[in-house]
Amino acid sequence: MISVSELALGFGERTLFKDVSLKFTPGNCYGIIGANGSGKTTFLRILSGETQHDKGEISISTGSRMAVLKQDHFGFEDLRLVDAVIVGYEALYQVFKDRETIYAKDDFSEADGIRASELESEFAEMGGWEAESQAALLLSGLGVPDGLHDKRMREVGESVKVRVLLAQALFGNPDILLLDEPTNGLDLDSISWLEEFLIEFPNIVIVVSHDRHFLNAVCTHVCDIDFGHIRMYSGNYDFWYKMNKILVQQQKDEKKRREDKVKDLKEFIQRFASNASKSRQATSRKKILEKLELGDIVPSSRRFPYVGFKPSREIGNNVLKIVDLTLVQDGTEVLSRFSLTVNRNEKIAFVGHEHVAKSALFAALGGQANPSSGDMYWGQTVEKSYFPKDSASYFDSNLSIVDWLAQYTDSDDETYIRSFLGRMLFSGEEALKPVHVLSGGERVRCMLSKMMLQAANFLILDEPTNHLDLEAITSLNDGLIDFPGVLMFSSHDHEFVTSIANRVVEICPGGIIDRYMSFDDYLKDPQVKELRDEYYHGHVEAEI
Repeated sequence: MISVSELALGFGERTLFKDVSLKFTPGNCYGIIGANGSGKTTFLRILSGETQHDKGEISISTGSRMAVLKQDHFGFEDLRLVDAVIVGYEALYQVFKDRETIYAKDDFSEADGIRASELESEFAEMGGWEAESQAALLLSGLGVPDGLHDKRMREVGESVKVRVLLAQALFGNPDILLLDEPTNGLDLDSISWLEEFLIEFPNIVIVVSHDRHFLNAVCTHVCDIDFGHIRMYSGNYDFWYKMNKILVQQQKDEKKRREDKVKDLKEFIQRFASNASKSRQATSRKKILEKLELGDIVPSSRRFPYVGFKPSREIGNNVLKIVDLTLVQDGTEVLSRFSLTVNRNEKIAFVGHEHVAKSALFAALGGQANPSSGDMYWGQTVEKSYFPKDSASYFDSNLSIVDWLAQYTDSDDETYIRSFLGRMLFSGEEALKPVHVLSGGERVRCMLSKMMLQAANFLILDEPTNHLDLEAITSLNDGLIDFPGVLMFSSHDHEFVTSIANRVVEICPGGIIDRYMSFDDYLKDPQVKELRDEYYHGHVEAEI
């Protein structure tokens, strides 16, 4: 068990946490949520001892082993992948190394023999004989091919290292598992495996994630960081979100009732304060007014942007026909003879591991790249808007956010332009910041403001959920569900894909899979599984 009592932490004049008291018990998974900058990662670092708190106490059950998902992708370069996983159980790995050292001695003494016997006993008790096979199972579950397990960490790519470090944290059945964004860099199959692993995990899991489907699948509790406090709720993210919406509405209703009463009281005071016969009553009402104003409900700091795409014209029946499209990037063919017919009312999710091919296709459709061959036939009513995966080139400027957005409209009404920024939480002075200093999440919100302003009826979005917090992802998700036009998009967010798409296209190394169904049905479809096995055969290592 972990017990947190009266925890407090501040940086300068800013209070990050105050009077936080929580208990984390075995058999439960706790999702830590909160706005960007609220302190989610810092809280995990406090629990792990990496960051010191100002006051309060953290008590961990005696003998408990804690494992933390490390972010140092280059910290184990000389180790084999399986050994880098076993390092996660430091005591076992140390016994393993001590055994190697003592058996390597040329002058093996009687004392060495006794020590070797002790080490063998410890090694067996810790499960050392099964360590390599367990490490291999974790790596395979996370999508690392068997052929890579004996390679050195320096010999594999970044996406493999991410998986090795996650396997390292999971290894050896730790009593407490701290995971900060564990699904980053994982494909959907690996995320699904991780969900099943954590659902069956018998000990304490505390996780920070922006993946709503993941939080819904694994969490038994949600810990919401808000105004320096952390409040724990039973249930998963969806339960918290729906309950929070009800509480916010109740809060608004209560505030409205109070505001109405305050208005009546003010009118009464104004009318009768100078009337001698009513002065005592007016004084009494004034005291009530003061109490009401002092006791106003504190609004939640959680801010949900508004995303609504409203096309300026309805899209016709002829939308888009792609015929034998071939795309080349840096001299390499990334898409060959691709054909697709897009119809009215379709919301098409592009899924799978061929990320370069998907981005190249979207760039060509968005007018940002020229195909080597093939044709694209657009319907006359189509007005398109494109969201690239990397939008950095759009923000290489000293323009303010308002002036930047004004480039994409014929209107010179600043109030009208600012209204689209306000929807994405850029209000007042925020809207005057120069665009070249914006964070990744702010850039995404600017791009979404631009797309709303353009009022297109055909949207092309390449990984739009990257860099967004849970609140913005949820708002974008709702906005695209309601969008009446045609949509082509890609995303690693399972909930986002399955709640929006009515058609799924997967570009595989050996062919194209195209199905009119939801994403969840797509994942369960046995025919799709057979095709994926066939199309990815011989390309397993290329997937990651």
